[in-house]
Amino acid sequence: MQKWTRDEIVARIAQDIPDGSYVNLGIGLPTKVAQFLPKDKEIILHSENGVLAFGPSPAPEDQDPDLINAGKELVSLLDGGCFMHHGDSFDIMRGGHLDICVLGGFQVAVNGDLANWHTGAQDAVPAVGGAMDLAVGAKCIYVCMEHVTKQGTPKIVEQLSYPITGEQCVNRIYTDLCTIDLKNGQAYVIDLIEGLSFEQLQQHTACTLIDARQSQ
Repeated sequence: MQKWTRDEIVARIAQDIPDGSYVNLGIGLPTKVAQFLPKDKEIILHSENGVLAFGPSPAPEDQDPDLINAGKELVSLLDGGCFMHHGDSFDIMRGGHLDICVLGGFQVAVNGDLANWHTGAQDAVPAVGGAMDLAVGAKCIYVCMEHVTKQGTPKIVEQLSYPITGEQCVNRIYTDLCTIDLKNGQAYVIDLIEGLSFEQLQQHTACTLIDARQSQ
C-alpha cells in the first residue's frame, strides 16, 4: 500500500497554515513543518520553552547553545523575534493567543479527543510536556501521525483506549494515507492518497468516515 512519507505529511500541513498565523509545533514530527513553510507567508513560530518568531537551524558559526526550541534543537531568531521566561510562554499557550498547534498523536477519537503522551504500557515513559496546555489553549489543533500502528492497529478510533491529553480538541488529522476534518462528532475525509480507495481507507480506520472530497 502506497503511503505519504513523513516529509510529505508535514509539507501538506505547512501549505495549509494561513498567512499571519501564530503557530506552535510539537516535539517530534511536527517540528519538521518549519522546514516546509512557504517563503511568501509570514508565519510566527512559538516554542513553549520561551522563544517567539524563530527560524531554521543557523549556520555553525551562528549557533547559540542557549537558543533552542522545546525539542532542544538549535534555532535562529528572526527579525522582531524574542525569548522570554517559560512562564510567560505558557501564558501565551493558555491564553488562547496561538492560532494553530501541530501535535503528534498515539490516538485520536472521532469526537476530537486526543491521546499523545502515554500508551498506558508499564514500560512506557510518560512525556506530556506542554501538550495538555496546547491542546486546550490553541484555537485550532492539527494532529500528524501514521494512520495505523506498526502492528496495523487503527489510530483513528471511536473512543480512546490510551490516557487522554485533551477532550474534543482536534480539528484536523494528517496521516500517511489521508487528511480528515473532525466536525460535530464526525470524520470527514477531504484528501486521500492516490491509489487508495475510500473503502480501503475505511478498513484501516476504527470509526465511520464520511467522504467529503467531492465537496472541496
